[in-house]
Amino acid sequence: MISRHRRAVGVVLVLHGAAALAGLAPPWLLGTIVDRVTAGATVATVDRLALAIAGCVLASALLSRFAQYAGHRFGERAVAELREQFVTRTLGLPVSVVERAGSGDLATRSSVDVATVGTTVRDVVPTIVIATVQLTLLFGAVFLLHPLLGLAALAGLPSIVAVTRWYLRRASSAYLREGAESAELTETLTTTAEGARTVEALRLTDERVRHGTTRVTRVWQARRATLALRTVFFSVVEASYPLPVAMVLLVGGYLLSRDMVSLGAVVAAALYLQQAIEPLDRLLQWTEQAQRGFASFARVLGVGLVPPEEPPGTTAPSRGQRLVVRGARFSYAGGHDVLHGIDLEVQPGERLAVVGPSGAGKSTLARLLAGIDAPRRGVVSIGGRPVTDLDPAERRRRIALVTQEHHVFIGTVRDNLSFAAPDATDEQMRAALATVGADWYAELPDGLDTALGDGARQLGAAEAQQLALARLVLADPHTLILDEATAALDPSTARRTERALAAVLVGRTVIAIAHRLNTAHDADRVAVLADGRITEIGSHDDLVAADGAYAALWHSWHGQADER
Repeated sequence: MISRHRRAVGVVLVLHGAAALAGLAPPWLLGTIVDRVTAGATVATVDRLALAIAGCVLASALLSRFAQYAGHRFGERAVAELREQFVTRTLGLPVSVVERAGSGDLATRSSVDVATVGTTVRDVVPTIVIATVQLTLLFGAVFLLHPLLGLAALAGLPSIVAVTRWYLRRASSAYLREGAESAELTETLTTTAEGARTVEALRLTDERVRHGTTRVTRVWQARRATLALRTVFFSVVEASYPLPVAMVLLVGGYLLSRDMVSLGAVVAAALYLQQAIEPLDRLLQWTEQAQRGFASFARVLGVGLVPPEEPPGTTAPSRGQRLVVRGARFSYAGGHDVLHGIDLEVQPGERLAVVGPSGAGKSTLARLLAGIDAPRRGVVSIGGRPVTDLDPAERRRRIALVTQEHHVFIGTVRDNLSFAAPDATDEQMRAALATVGADWYAELPDGLDTALGDGARQLGAAEAQQLALARLVLADPHTLILDEATAALDPSTARRTERALAAVLVGRTVIAIAHRLNTAHDADRVAVLADGRITEIGSHDDLVAADGAYAALWHSWHGQADER
């Protein structure tokens, strides 16, 4: 970051350095006044020296003001770049990695951690550099007054160095743990709030409260650990401050009694050391803040250490290539397999419905087909190439997975639709909305320019789902995987939308994870998934005639549909 802003950093350092040099003059001038008065100087001489002191103080203040201004400008630019890089790196990660990280962890990294890094870049680094320069100049000035005074000025350094080394050895891991625990707490609170209805429906309130309390306790323990480090660190440091001044006065008194230094020199040395307390205090305090900043920096830059999805440079699959699954097994996070040796072939242009009870592995199979996850064993391929080996951008454009979880971005309707097809015309966007039955579009006051999101028009779950399906129409993929993509719509609207999509997507491969069996009835083939295995596969009529698991599902659902 510094290398990209060499000129700005150079200006900041030059201004701070000039302010530090201007700040060295007043103690020396005051010592000179003492010596001149002792020698019988006139009032005019003292006035001139006092005026010089005032000028140096004013120059130091002005230079510090401009240095801070330049430092803040540099810091804000650097943090803006860092935030943009974080988003870019996150979007470049495999979707499965982002999902495993969780929204709470990513939210903490992109907000709290980036803000902490901003403070570090804007304030901490310049402060540490300039405080170090000031201390070097101040102690150097004391040595110039007399070497023995310089040695006496170092009396407090051994204890400060020792406690700083002790602190730094422990601080990094402690602050990393604090950041991780804060992210876990954010994740817990976010997921509990988002799933509040589910929590209440399943009577999980007490369990979520206990889980949240546990997370709060762990954050409290992590912050208590870092507080304990700061307590020891600052206590020893504060106790070390008076030692150099006391030693300089003792040694200076001894030297003065033997005419080895002047009284003005002793006064100047004491004032230099008193003046050194402020940059030393800033240096040590910001060293503590720097540990937070570097821990946050590690969390922000750590996203870039995850290998991105590298484009292999292979040609894109054509519309006439089969999607094949052979011996696919899959488990989440090293747990037991949720898919057990899946074998499946989907012909180009075929409409396949996947049905089965909850927890059978339907959504997991959809993720494997879309290339979001790779099977633990076996292969999922299209045109003879593993789906996960295809260029990520091309794969997402060619193979689209649409779930019942949809996001409405802050912006206009046009902005939300153009994500799928940046070159789409207004007429194409309106046609896509009409295709998915988005009747609410006609009521929008500004049409495609209507603002959506917080503080603007809020879309309900069904409307957001139709907006996502309109994106799908515009994206025009050759393989479409619908994971209960119409679940938020009422049955009649869902039926109309499915028929409209079928007409628009004719000739394309469509794999539908179905909870409404009308979808299965209209499909070319139906695959029944149970306990992670395909137990039946065939046309709707053949499976009903076989009187197996699918027939039982169909008769049960058809009876309920008739009642509705």
